[in-house]
Amino acid sequence: MFGRRALIAALVLLAGGIVAKAGSERPAVHTLAPAGLAKVSDYIRNEVATGKIPGAILLLQQHGKPVYYQNFGVRDVATELSMSADTIFRLYSMSKPVTSVMAMMLVEEGKLSLDDPVSKYIPAFAGMKVGIEKKAEDGKVALVLEPLERPITIKDLLRHTSGLPYGYYGGGMVRELYANANLFNSDLTNAEFAAKIATLPLVEQPGTVWDYGYSTDVLGRVVEIIAGQTLLQFEKERLLDPLGMTETAFFVADPAKFPRIAEPMPEDRNINPTTQVRDIRRPATWESGGGGMVGTIGDYARFAQMLLNGGTYDGRRYLKPETIALMASDHIGPETKIARDQNYYPGGSSGFGLGLAVRILVPPGTTWPLGEYRWDGVGGTFFFIDPEDDLFGIFMVQTPTQRGRIQLALKTLIYQAMGR
Repeated sequence: MFGRRALIAALVLLAGGIVAKAGSERPAVHTLAPAGLAKVSDYIRNEVATGKIPGAILLLQQHGKPVYYQNFGVRDVATELSMSADTIFRLYSMSKPVTSVMAMMLVEEGKLSLDDPVSKYIPAFAGMKVGIEKKAEDGKVALVLEPLERPITIKDLLRHTSGLPYGYYGGGMVRELYANANLFNSDLTNAEFAAKIATLPLVEQPGTVWDYGYSTDVLGRVVEIIAGQTLLQFEKERLLDPLGMTETAFFVADPAKFPRIAEPMPEDRNINPTTQVRDIRRPATWESGGGGMVGTIGDYARFAQMLLNGGTYDGRRYLKPETIALMASDHIGPETKIARDQNYYPGGSSGFGLGLAVRILVPPGTTWPLGEYRWDGVGGTFFFIDPEDDLFGIFMVQTPTQRGRIQLALKTLIYQAMGR
């Protein structure tokens, strides 16, 4: 039964033109067993049936062809429209790998260097300070601003070692300043955003801690400055349009597409204590390279297949294989002496590359592949690329509160279906 469903789904994807082209036809180390995939389906179906999520889509693609594709539930419980391949999702931090790819294109062209100080492109960054909490003799804690020991570099932006936090978790006076700046809810241009964030202190010295935050948003502004275009204009010219990622943007401009937007459960709309999921029907000024993109599973499948292919897709090269390999290598290993923030989202078995988490240790009790790289979004979406098995997976859902639990459970079931 499952084999027939998979075949029908593959034909649907082909008919919709969203199947990414095959890369090299080397045999897979592991393949996905139908019985294991049936457990994956059962798991997602139960999440919908028990009212935890409205619906979801899962695509697993191996050797350039879908080996599993299924829609579950509805886009939005208010409309009860079925989930479908053309459903539009908020990608949030799955925007970061896209922005990172744009930056690495400029690195390949010699227009940008990983060692460049950010202040070369945004001069205000030269004057940034680090905020240190110090207790006075009277016991009161004050924020003392200390000079940078070294400049923030482009590499710091790519690997989240810039000292620019998000501010909505972790506590402390500097993070409070970021939270109060309300950057998530202020619809600025990238130029205005960069100028505003340059007035805030860093939470630690550059290159000392992996600290998840606004680094990729600043990187998006650097890309704009070098390209002489808005971030979206450059992305459309060099990546989105050539790849056929026609639904990927920073908001949904066409009202006719509004019914295609996926929504979380009504009580599951907060991405942090002060911010609800964004209304992507409203035009946005801020082209947030760190978290602003929207798109479909088919669009992201093309992007993922391009990465898995080593930078090529449908006969066109976007990046060199060695550039992809550099992005998918650990850049915060022990030799760097870089600490990890208290949340460290990649998890204990992973390091972090240039815009992507990368597995460096096999989790206990598994044979999960080393070198798998991935990222996810606060709205619930996630993707992973497994070069060893010539496979990628993309899960599309909108659920800020359930995302971590679901992602771990699904990844476990998927790899169990591969005998890993």
